[in-house]
Formats: sequence, C-alpha cells, structure tokens
Amino acid sequence: MKKTALNQKHKDLGAKMVPYAGFEMPVQYAGVNQEHFIVREKVGVFDVSHMGQFFVKGEKAADFLQHILSNDVPKVAIGQAQYNAMTNEQGGIVDDLIIYRLAENEWMVVVNAANIDKDWDWMNKKNTFGVELTNRSDEMSLLAIQGPKAVEAMQSLTDLDLSQIPFYHFKVGDFAGFENVIISSTGYTGSGGFEIYFANDQAEGIWEKVLAAGKDFGIEPCGLAARDTLRLEKGYCLYGNDINEETTPLEAGLGWVTKLDTDFIGSDKLKIQKENGIEKKLVGFKMIERGIPRQGYKVVDDNVNTVGEVTSGTQSPMLKQGIGLAYVHTDFAKVGTTIRIQIRDRNLLAEVVKTPFV
Repeated sequence: MKKTALNQKHKDLGAKMVPYAGFEMPVQYAGVNQEHFIVREKVGVFDVSHMGQFFVKGEKAADFLQHILSNDVPKVAIGQAQYNAMTNEQGGIVDDLIIYRLAENEWMVVVNAANIDKDWDWMNKKNTFGVELTNRSDEMSLLAIQGPKAVEAMQSLTDLDLSQIPFYHFKVGDFAGFENVIISSTGYTGSGGFEIYFANDQAEGIWEKVLAAGKDFGIEPCGLAARDTLRLEKGYCLYGNDINEETTPLEAGLGWVTKLDTDFIGSDKLKIQKENGIEKKLVGFKMIERGIPRQGYKVVDDNVNTVGEVTSGTQSPMLKQGIGLAYVHTDFAKVGTTIRIQIRDRNLLAEVVKTPFV
C-alpha cells in the first residue's frame, strides 16, 4: 500500500488506519460522529493526499481539456476552479474531477485516488493536441481544512485575505511559512473551508502549524468515514459508488456540469439520451421507517418489484435518520414518491427527497 507523507502523524494521533484506493488512510480518530459535528460546527482537517494531481500545459491546453471534459472549460478564469465530468465515448463517467486554471496555458487537474492510473492513461491516449502532461500525484500533498471557522482559524498562517477567496477560486502564496502553496476555496463537505496543495516535504510542517493555529477554534483531525457522512448529507456523488463508467452525467443529476454544445467526448450520445429521456435517475431518499441503508441494497415498490438500487447510504448524524442515494426507474424519481429499501429481510418505507439533505 502507498502511504501519504503524513502517515506516521496519523498513527501518532491514534488514528484507525484502513486500506483505501491503494493507500493506508485514517478512517477515524475520535469517532465518526464527533468528527462530523466538528466540521459542521467548528473546523476539521483531513489528509486527502491520496488524490491525484495532473498538470496540463501548452497553447492548446484549454482545447484539450474541453475535448475530454463535459463542462464549459474556456469560461474558467485564471485563479478559478471548476467541477467537471470526464466522459467516455458512450457518455459514461470516467471520473469526476476539479480543474484549476493556474495561468493562461497551464492547468491543474485533481482526480480521484482510485482512478489516478486509469485517468492518466485516458488523458495521454486522448492527447492529440500536443499539450504537455505531467503527473505529480506522488510529489504533492493535500489537506482539506473544512468548517465554518476555517477562515478565522487559518488566517494567522498567511498574509492572503482568506475571506476574499470566493467559492471555487484559489490563490497561490505563502502559507504556514512555506512558499507556493495553492489555497483553494473548495471541499467536499458542504461546510465551507479550504483545500491546500503543497510539496510532500512541506507536509509535516504544515500539518503541525494547521493544528496549532486551529487549536483555539476547536480544530480536530478527521478521517475518511466522517468525510463520507458529510458529503452524503449534501448529496454529493462518490466515484465508484454513485457514478462510474456505466452511468452518465444526465442520469447522475450532473446535467449542470454537462454543456452539450461544447462537443466533448461522448456528447453526441448524451444529446441522444437527453432527447429520448433517461430511464434511471440518481435520487436522494430518507428512511421513513427505522433502518440504515447501505450500498447495494435493492429498492422495491409496494409489490416488491425491484425498481432500483442504493448506491450510498448512512445514518445522518445531523438528522438522526437513515439517508441515501439510489438509482431508480424514472417512474419513481419524483420528489415525494414513496419507495421501499430492502434491509435484510424487511422492505422498509422511504421517501424520495430533494438534496441536499441538510
């Protein structure tokens, strides 16, 4: 298994370590619920250095990215980030990712850890634009500092005004005494905060200073389990669970990042799908009867006919209620529709709801 530059720090803090996407990662420290509420109410820090970072450089960098990505790439200004889907010829999702425009002809692409090798091969295969591709995934670390107190807690570590970095924008500057740190107003918890990118040899120093700066604000290290419950409460997709190469952005509710007039790979198939209508749709649901839904559980109607499948599910720490995402036949996708989730030998009542859950 691979290890992040902060692996020993997590072990020293008593983190429970698990294999994840080929890495040994901290799944929890004090406990999932405690870490969840720290992020919702104060500030927490996640080591997400397992994510991949590719750099794209050249005169046709924007053209290349537009070719492989579903969103409107040229709209991204220098200093701005954009959420995207990378699609295959059938319109399926190769990965969901974030692009950062570093300069006129230079971009950073941040991909999911489990897809680093696959994405790298795909991008190189599709590079008929003569752009320079560099994989720096093994050289870089990434911390997600998330929560409503993140700006206040981290301001002492930089001269940049963190309150003036809008959502999905970034600055490059000094942070915690280190140069050329990318400070990005992004994250996957829905509680505000930053993701910061830096070289591996800066990781231990930045980690220590982040924890010290956040001490008076109640900062705590958080693991992957809380990251999962946090993203699910906001209805955010997780690659491998809710989206994959067999699902399209239109089915996954990602039409808002799918600009069909930009002529990206698979857009012709997605235009046809949009015209004909989708047969399944990713929906959010809340349990009416007590039960915790999990990935792979069947969704059935009142006559126990299978109408879908749960892709993500948990007990929401905020709602104290079972919540989940599921692909269901479009006849059952309307908000307010009642469905049943097969949990062991019981078909428990649930309701399709609008996301986010909280």
